[in-house]
Amino acid sequence: MKLPASIKTKIFADGADKSGMLEMARHDWIKGFTTNPTLMRKVGVGDYETFAHEVLEVITDRPISFEVISDDFEEMEKQARRIANWAENVYVKIPVTNTRRNPATELIRRLSHDGIKVNVTAILTLEQIVTVSEALEGGSPAYVSLFAGRVADTGRDPVPIMKAAVESLRKYSNIELIWASPRELLNLFQASAIGCHILTATTDILKKLELIGKDLNELSLETVKMFYDDATKAGYHL
Repeated sequence: MKLPASIKTKIFADGADKSGMLEMARHDWIKGFTTNPTLMRKVGVGDYETFAHEVLEVITDRPISFEVISDDFEEMEKQARRIANWAENVYVKIPVTNTRRNPATELIRRLSHDGIKVNVTAILTLEQIVTVSEALEGGSPAYVSLFAGRVADTGRDPVPIMKAAVESLRKYSNIELIWASPRELLNLFQASAIGCHILTATTDILKKLELIGKDLNELSLETVKMFYDDATKAGYHL
């Protein structure tokens, strides 16, 4: 599969199905990987560290983000340092706050300036972007994941927020912005248009890449056929 030349945003695959991740790794247009505890639980991952090591044995040439699983900052730091040692291509996902609304800013600053590559996750506001980027300034390479899809779920247009985040991060050479939780393939084109560095998407979204540029009349016909075939297979009668 070849992406349109107009797409400048890097694509990361988001998931926790090992076979799916390894399949995605065969594509050179997949530039990295992300996962999280929710995705791992969804596919039945039983042992976090075993799963991570099995994936890292195969995917060695692209960044992969693994998340801490504690709500206590002291324990979170211990886990982050352990995860960072799994492989050179690992980024450690740190939530922007814990569940008690306490900002993780100082932990993020400390880890980043101690040489650990972090991916600050669950960001939904420009204010959080500003605070986190100041903590990351001058540190190790880092990602900040703004959950544009979740912003859209609230009825807000995420594009202005994402565009403002891109502008805010221009002065930081070590930070890349991730358009996280996309809801449709259109988001890739929106991300590219505003200069967002990365979009991370699940397999369901990535499968739609083959539809780029497809003739709409043909797609209409395929849709009609799908409805007819499903009605026939279901044995519906009127």
